[in-house]
Amino acid sequence: MKIQIILGMLLILISCKDQTDASSNQDLYKTQDSTIVEPLDELPIPSYNFDEFSHLLEKKNDTTYIVNFWATWCKPCIKELPAFERVHDEYSSKKVKVILASLDFPNQVNSHLTPFIAKHQVRSEVVLLDDSDTNSWIPKVDTTWSGAIPATIIYNSKHRKFYERTFSFDELIQEINSINEQ
Repeated sequence: MKIQIILGMLLILISCKDQTDASSNQDLYKTQDSTIVEPLDELPIPSYNFDEFSHLLEKKNDTTYIVNFWATWCKPCIKELPAFERVHDEYSSKKVKVILASLDFPNQVNSHLTPFIAKHQVRSEVVLLDDSDTNSWIPKVDTTWSGAIPATIIYNSKHRKFYERTFSFDELIQEINSINEQ
C-alpha cells in the first residue's frame, strides 16, 4: 500500500507537463525570482482531505465552477495561473467561481504556497488538497485522469467537463461558454 501511495505521488510530480507555448499567455508569473516574501497571517489556506474537499466538486446552484488542480512547483500550472486569475476578476459578477486546488506538499504551505499567493496577489479561492491516497481520490475526480497536473474541472448544475491540459484565458472562456450554453 505504501508503494502505491509513493508511486501515486511520484506520478503527480513527474507528470507535470508543459503543453503550451509562450505565446498563449503573456502575463506569466516568474518562478525563478530571488525575492523572499514572508507568509501572511491574513492568508489562511484551508486544508482538506479528499472527502472534505469533494463538496467543491458537486455544488448544485446557478454558478459555474472552475476547479484547477495545480502546485507551485509545476511550471505549466504557474504559466496558466494568470488566465484563471483573469477569469476570477472578469467573470465573478457573472456567477463564475475559480477554485485553485493546490497539490503542494503540506509541510511547505508556509514556506512555498502562502508566499507564492502573497507575492502574486492571487485573488481566487485557494485550498490545499492534503490527501496522500491518490490512488483512491484521482479516479473520483475523473476516471480518465492520469494524475498529471495541471488538470481542471469546469461544471455547473447541469454539465461537467474534465481537462488534463493547460489553458489560455481565451480557451477558458470558450469552455465556460460551452458549458453554460448546453
